[in-house]
Amino acid sequence: MSIVSGDFFRELSALVGSRIEVNTDSGKSYNGILKGYDRNTLSIVLAEAKDNQGTFYHRIFIRGEKINEIIKAEEPFDIKGLYLEIEKIFPPGEVEFFEDSRIIRVLKKVRVTEEGVEGEGPLADRIRQVYDKYILEQKPE
Repeated sequence: MSIVSGDFFRELSALVGSRIEVNTDSGKSYNGILKGYDRNTLSIVLAEAKDNQGTFYHRIFIRGEKINEIIKAEEPFDIKGLYLEIEKIFPPGEVEFFEDSRIIRVLKKVRVTEEGVEGEGPLADRIRQVYDKYILEQKPE
């Protein structure tokens, strides 16, 4: 059970900062940005949320026992696609992809996540160019 529980909380943690939809047992639904959750009660806090009647909430806290469903409301970032693009410009074995943590590491020096490129210098600048181009190509027209 601990492995499954660990996977559950890893998935829930990955949603922090994402736009989600929450359906409650009272028939209400909320769409907002998941800011955090309580691991013990599964209570959550949403930011910049709207309910299904159009009421806006700067912050709303929803008790875990009231939640029926949590649905990710936006397309996930294709980090594997970015990895494949970065891999094309480096020799085999120089680019690592850690699928569980959604991190790409290049030459054991530069780290790439959905948020951007972490590192300085010419290597990081080159990877940043690939990242920026990839982001532009992924945006819907």
